[in-house]
Amino acid sequence: MNIYPENFEHKIDFDAIREHIKEKCLSPLGIDKVNAMRFSTDFETIERWLTQTHEFSQIINKKESFPSEHFIDIRYALKQVQVDNSFWLSEKEIPQLSDSLETIVRIVEFLNDESRNQPGKIKYPELKKLADEIKTFPSIIEKANSILDKSGQIKDNASKLLNTIRKNKIDAEKDITKAMAAALRTAQAQGIVGRDVQADMRGGHYIIPVTATNKRKIKGVVRDSSGSGKTFFIEPEAVVEASNRLRELQNDERKEIARILTEFTNLIRPEADEILKSYDFLGTIDFIQAKASFSIRIKATKPVLENRQNIEWTNAVHPLLDIALRQQKKHAHPLDIFLTEKDRILIVSGVNAGGKSLCLKTVALLQYMLQCGLLIPVDEGSKAGVFQNIFMDIGDGQSMENSLSTYTSHLTNMKFFVEHNDDKTLLLIDEFGGGTEPQIGGAIAETLLERFNNKKSFGLITTHFQNLKHFAYKTEGVINGAMLYDSENNRPMYKLSIGNPGSSFAIEVARRIGLDESIIADASGRIGEEFINMDNFLQSIAKDKLYWENKRKEAENGLGKSKPVIEPVQVLTDDIVKEIKNIKVGDTVRLTGQSAVGTISEIKGDEAIVFFGTLKSKVKLERLILEN
Repeated sequence: MNIYPENFEHKIDFDAIREHIKEKCLSPLGIDKVNAMRFSTDFETIERWLTQTHEFSQIINKKESFPSEHFIDIRYALKQVQVDNSFWLSEKEIPQLSDSLETIVRIVEFLNDESRNQPGKIKYPELKKLADEIKTFPSIIEKANSILDKSGQIKDNASKLLNTIRKNKIDAEKDITKAMAAALRTAQAQGIVGRDVQADMRGGHYIIPVTATNKRKIKGVVRDSSGSGKTFFIEPEAVVEASNRLRELQNDERKEIARILTEFTNLIRPEADEILKSYDFLGTIDFIQAKASFSIRIKATKPVLENRQNIEWTNAVHPLLDIALRQQKKHAHPLDIFLTEKDRILIVSGVNAGGKSLCLKTVALLQYMLQCGLLIPVDEGSKAGVFQNIFMDIGDGQSMENSLSTYTSHLTNMKFFVEHNDDKTLLLIDEFGGGTEPQIGGAIAETLLERFNNKKSFGLITTHFQNLKHFAYKTEGVINGAMLYDSENNRPMYKLSIGNPGSSFAIEVARRIGLDESIIADASGRIGEEFINMDNFLQSIAKDKLYWENKRKEAENGLGKSKPVIEPVQVLTDDIVKEIKNIKVGDTVRLTGQSAVGTISEIKGDEAIVFFGTLKSKVKLERLILEN
């Protein structure tokens, strides 16, 4: 299995997909799974991943009460329990353990709840399989709840000894209060301190403030003094005794709590490995719910996954572009993309900035997402396959460190492709053959394309080279495609049309922006009549598609609901039939309503093979008009 180049994920912005999914995670448990998410080529694994995510998206869409609280990560503490017999869980960690184990129990119960299942049919079978492998720990939860209250504090009755200690602590605290009150009354009665003097606390000791001259008149311990030395703070003797007793009890309490926590930790220590497995399950569930939440955000679906190499996507959308555009109250343009066993390699051409590279990146990102177990934004019923290798050559191939030119970098990539591609490889190449002198660049690109096709590889390749468009016309397994362009309004439509190549619209654009007609005429002469006829033919096709695209939009907007859009059918009048009979091989003809001129090379029944420049097209005779 190969993904090429090494920074493939960065080039297709898959790191941004990871970040979006992490935002949906409920805990570090799920985030770790997102970080570990990897590309797979195993059909059954991918199908399982997709089904799990699809099932969870149903849970979310149906607003079912799936447990989502207390996805708490205490794996570090549990691992310490495994390796250090002197380690015990803290008062904070035990409630976290109990709450998260309780969540695992509730998740398992949710997925095993037979009331959700139809007779003989499990509602969420793949998620249930995950739950079936998990051990739950109700006795540990019960034990934790028996020693901890709802606030996470050790209960008084966690042990008999602790209960006794805490009762004695209450008595000791009362004794301190009584002793302090008695000592203060005596000092006031003897005039050692004034009637308005109150007991205070410093450094954890109950004290009475007295003047320096009276400090020896109270039996006790000096705990502090003022900065001037005029006031001393004395803890009365009776209070010292009571306080010492309280501190002894507090120490006894800490020891008993430590014993209780150690006893509990010893209870779970033999189960630590299984508990960690249940936490892995919790992380997997978090990961799946995050993937499902993201899939809902990008309006993704589960395509029909087939155990072969195949792409048949309807209305495929680049999810990151769509997220960005939705913030501007816009939407990404959907694409219909097909790479099948019959037409494995798609050559996409068309005007610059018309969406060719975006089309390629959409295929790269969605196929990679799919093989990482993510649902993708395509129409339901779309079909998808599994590729063993995905090779991509797109942009910024130049390296400043080793002074490689863009074209050298491109050829380095092509060398790897030729050496490693096979019939289970998806090739994604942007501006194929670009970056060097057109004739040699086009020749090398055509030779490489032939090698790729001979290996039965699949691919989406963008180009401007006419020889590659011609190669696609005459070669089985390779098909042309075009990114549609609205020449009337001088703007790209970002729609992919498969079956015909695209025009660069270079002369059309030059004329529309007002370039001197003599320059256009001289340029056309330099190119040659054959090239001009071919480009005119491609423009004619594009304009036809644009016309019917606009008609469809009108129908969708309710402007022609009572009249369905029907593409025109040529009516065979007697004159037309007569003219058809006179059409023969070698005649110069043009398409009805178009200016592109071609030559008939063959006639079969009611169809003719016509060459428009170097492009061959099969055309109904009724659509052809003889040129004088």
